[in-house]
Amino acid sequence: MTTTRIASSADARALFIDELTKVSRKLRTLFDARVRRIGLTLSRARCLRHLMQADRMTQTELADALEIENPTLVRLLDGLEKQNLIERCPVDGDRRAKHIALTAFGRAQAEEITRIAGEVRVEILRDLSEADLLASIEVFRHIGETIEACRADIPS
Repeated sequence: MTTTRIASSADARALFIDELTKVSRKLRTLFDARVRRIGLTLSRARCLRHLMQADRMTQTELADALEIENPTLVRLLDGLEKQNLIERCPVDGDRRAKHIALTAFGRAQAEEITRIAGEVRVEILRDLSEADLLASIEVFRHIGETIEACRADIPS
C-alpha cells in the first residue's frame, strides 16, 4: 500500500475524494469488463440485478433505482428486450404504465451477474480486515447521507 505524505486536513480531504473517485472508476471498469464476457454492459447488468431483487418494477421505479432519466432507461430497456432478457407487461388499471420483468433467460443472466459480482468482491477485498471493511462502510454511509442532504438543498 502506498502512503502519501499529507500536509493538511484540506490535503487529506482532497486526496480522499481523488482516491474514492479513482477506486469507483476502477471498480466500474473491472465489473464492466467481466460482464462483457457474457454479452452485457455495466448498465445492463445493474438493471438486471435490480429487477432480480424486486421481481418486477415499473419503468419509473426502475429509473429511480438506477438513478437515471426515463429516456435513458427506455434505450436501456430496448436493448435488454432485444437480447430477450426482459419483457414489458401492462400494469392493471394504467394503460400507459408498464411493469418490467425478467425473462427466464434474463433471470439466468442476473444469477450469473450475481456470481461475477461475488467473485469481484472476493478478489478486491481479500486483503482487508473485517474491522477495516466495517469502518469503511460507516464512512461511505456518512458521505452518502451528506451528499443526499446537499442534493436536497439544490432546487430542481
